[in-house]
Amino acid sequence: MQGKIVKGIAGFYYVYTEEEPETCGKIYECKAKGIFRKENRKPLTGDDVKLEILDEEEETGNIVELLPRRSELVRPAVANIDQALVVFAVVKPEPNFNLLDRFLIMMEQQGLDSIICFNKQDIATPEEKEELRHAYEGTGYRVLFASAEKREGMEELKRLLRGKTTAVAGPSGVGKSSLINCLNPSAGMQTGEISRKIDRGKHTTRHSELIALHENTYIMDTPGFTSLQLFSMEKEELKDFYPEFAACEEACRFRGCMHLNEPDCGVKEALREGKISPVRYRNYQMLFQELQDRRKY
Repeated sequence: MQGKIVKGIAGFYYVYTEEEPETCGKIYECKAKGIFRKENRKPLTGDDVKLEILDEEEETGNIVELLPRRSELVRPAVANIDQALVVFAVVKPEPNFNLLDRFLIMMEQQGLDSIICFNKQDIATPEEKEELRHAYEGTGYRVLFASAEKREGMEELKRLLRGKTTAVAGPSGVGKSSLINCLNPSAGMQTGEISRKIDRGKHTTRHSELIALHENTYIMDTPGFTSLQLFSMEKEELKDFYPEFAACEEACRFRGCMHLNEPDCGVKEALREGKISPVRYRNYQMLFQELQDRRKY
């Protein structure tokens, strides 16, 4: 039988069989065969696997084969992620733009395309939404507004997620769990089933967990993305993570312009003309300084 690891904890792997995605399918509690240790291979959440059933009634089994991975992330250690959904609230809490940019950079460093989802649009003013739209519409990222409370934007979000495995990232209090429950009301049932099997519900939010939405469509709650520290990079590389800068760089006088103190800078001219968001540029300045200071020590 073939399935997908949706959670791993304390040497046990919870393997979801995909026969019935809309009804949560079946989750088997499995151990990994010793051959993986001998080969120095560790199963990861997100891995596609083959398993043998030990007890159908108890829903236990063994993982006997790891199928080839499409991708593998470093932090958190998960496999076969296709894209990231970066969730922030429009209000309550007010969005921290510097933090949002950090999330976007972290995803791009790991080779993931990102969708930016601003939740709680139902309690925001048109002006507050427009500020966010202006700041991020020119970045090259897909931006959408949603409300888990009012179930607004759910169809568009489902369309963007379909057929992919998506990692969800964002700060606490922005409604990530509410969005997941809107996308699939049975998601809580799946989480509860795993919690009962491990009998340690307190651990459920500390480990990456895949939740099935539709056939071949999964969403991953990723607590490992809460770290705010950017992966190692040189400060000179940071500008490459601001896609809107690229179109302006031809107007820079100096090749390798950092867009900070140099004269005749195309990016700063675009900033003055309102073509680049001041919010994004301020974040770039702060992150550049952080990387510069870090290299000193």
